Amino acid sequence: MELEKETALVETVLFLESEPITEKVIANISSLSEDVVRSCIEHLKEKYSLANSGVELSLITGGWALVPKQEFWDVLRERYGEKNSGRLSRSAMETLSIIAYSQPITRAEIEAIRGVSADNMIRLLIERNLIKETGRKNVPGKPVLFGTTKEFLKFFHLNSISELPRLDEDEEQRFELSR
Repeated sequence: MELEKETALVETVLFLESEPITEKVIANISSLSEDVVRSCIEHLKEKYSLANSGVELSLITGGWALVPKQEFWDVLRERYGEKNSGRLSRSAMETLSIIAYSQPITRAEIEAIRGVSADNMIRLLIERNLIKETGRKNVPGKPVLFGTTKEFLKFFHLNSISELPRLDEDEEQRFELSR
């Protein structure tokens, strides 16, 4: 197969997959070598970087996915956002932000930062698979530690937690209240 057809095949696989997939999985599905798949991905990234494209190729949780360009996603998120998760309330987003930036973190530490009980928000975020128990803190009572999940990364189109936006000085101080 010539590179144009191979690239079109990889593009079709990415279009049909609902979750981010690795180059190895794309190679298995398409019967192409991983080197060819890497080459095709580079061509697709160039193609989608043009102004006349509404989508881009993004690395999310270690796999590739076709996603809307951020400028369009901001406009369309309310209608086309995560179909199963719906919108998160301001309280849920605040709790999720505290966990994302401070993980691993205990319920008491979350509550010290928020100033209110976090029970319902933690339960909701666990139900939505955006956070999970990551262990226990080595202090009296051994409280549960919480952290974000792969679903969290997918929800926010991140490849890793290191891609979270940087906090400004005031926000950093707020997140350190319970530390």
